[in-house]
Amino acid sequence: MAQLKNSAQPAPAGESKVKSQKSKLEEYLRGGDSSPPISNQSSESSFPKRERIKHLLIGSPKAVTSTIHYLQVIGYASVGDWSSLQPTDNPYEVMSILIRQILMQ
Repeated sequence: MAQLKNSAQPAPAGESKVKSQKSKLEEYLRGGDSSPPISNQSSESSFPKRERIKHLLIGSPKAVTSTIHYLQVIGYASVGDWSSLQPTDNPYEVMSILIRQILMQ
């Protein structure tokens, strides 16, 4: 069972800053914030770079739609972030795409 900290005790130095950066990163990865999280590393080569990544779902309309809804439930992407269902060359098969930017170091 997790132990709660006494609110009268100050947090160890740097702990609140780390939590703040972690929550910013989590929000960014969920797509809630368009700006990358701030890194406290100062060397130019360690600045994070943004790279596009494309998620492609291919399957039956039911499978693609339920996967899109599941990814929203877990907080990864909103339903509206995905393209509309597009037919493929195979009967009873559709596809949908999501384009995201991720941080690369």
